[in-house]
Amino acid sequence: MARELEVAQSTVLERVRRLEEQGLIRGYRAILDPEKLGLTIQAFVSVTMQRHEAETIRRFEDGVRKLHGVRACYHLTGRFDYLLHVAVKDLEDLGKLVKTEIAALDGYGKSETFVIFSEIKADKGVPIDATIKE
Repeated sequence: MARELEVAQSTVLERVRRLEEQGLIRGYRAILDPEKLGLTIQAFVSVTMQRHEAETIRRFEDGVRKLHGVRACYHLTGRFDYLLHVAVKDLEDLGKLVKTEIAALDGYGKSETFVIFSEIKADKGVPIDATIKE
């Protein structure tokens, strides 16, 4: 990075440390290829809740956090209450995840599953804009 920016390594390290301290850098992660891990089916599962009490929502969200096939979960406005991004080995596992595990969560009403044909663009983190000043 220092070479690319044409600055000293110590300058880069100091700036990174400062960004970490300010909470702008929250961590580091490896981006793994789901297919190479044997997770050949990815889908979005929209969930509409049957009940919307705060305790029901809390239990539903706690349950989602424990499901291994769920890569991400978003609480939404609009037609659906939640959108889950899931990755599983095959269609049988997808059916099991949706019909058995997700459907068993507290407050679950109904769901719709959208299998992903291909990934056009994926989130690789927030891009660092050259206009950001210290």
